[in-house]
Amino acid sequence: MSSFRLIASALFALALCGMPAASAQSFSDSQRGDIETIVRNYLIAHPEVLEEAMTELSKRQAAAETEKHEASIATNAEAIFNSPRGVVLGNKDGDVTFVEFFDYNCGYCKRAMADMLDLLKTDPKLKVVLKEFPVLSEGSVEAAKVAVAVRMQDPSGKKYLDFHQKLLGGRGPADKARAMAAAKDAGLDTAKIEKDLASPEVKATIEENFKLAEAMGMNGTPSYVIGKQVVVGAVGLDGLKEKIGIARCGKATC
Repeated sequence: MSSFRLIASALFALALCGMPAASAQSFSDSQRGDIETIVRNYLIAHPEVLEEAMTELSKRQAAAETEKHEASIATNAEAIFNSPRGVVLGNKDGDVTFVEFFDYNCGYCKRAMADMLDLLKTDPKLKVVLKEFPVLSEGSVEAAKVAVAVRMQDPSGKKYLDFHQKLLGGRGPADKARAMAAAKDAGLDTAKIEKDLASPEVKATIEENFKLAEAMGMNGTPSYVIGKQVVVGAVGLDGLKEKIGIARCGKATC
């Protein structure tokens, strides 16, 4: 079936949706074909209607997605923004909370780290929360577990951030060995990390992050929750600043 016939059939089906069942069923196959032909001819004569329809469809889909995200964030707000299992950086009492879900083997996350560090330096009112979301490999899971153990040892987040930069900014795939080396370089007690890796807290943290990501419809890294917005993918520093502005004052630039 041609694209036009598919569209015509779809529009005809939509038209029938507004009719009583008895009326909709009263059309013969011939009458249905005539209506589809009329719709097809109209679309050929006025192809701009298709563009208008697709634009409107995109708007409605975006609005529905936004509404879904806002509902998910509202339901899970405490775990997203205030869970003790997240690493908190920046202003702990900030007016906007910037939550990043990342994987230590994600190339885009490596580039996005520079954006996060820039925001930390330039936005004194921003609260940053980091959440391990190891989706790419077994090495990612190993590195994430070490990262959770680092957080357990360093509640201040200072050594964690040093560890985070060393591991995420390093060359080669991340795994337990590389994560432990980064932790040692950051001045952490690796013997304690080895012990803490067996802690239920490590498993609980990663499970919590996966559950939140699923609720938010996140299927890749980096992904963010900024205010009431879910952002999937590396959108760059300017894109992040825009989202922060919207969360802070309702517009891209406050």
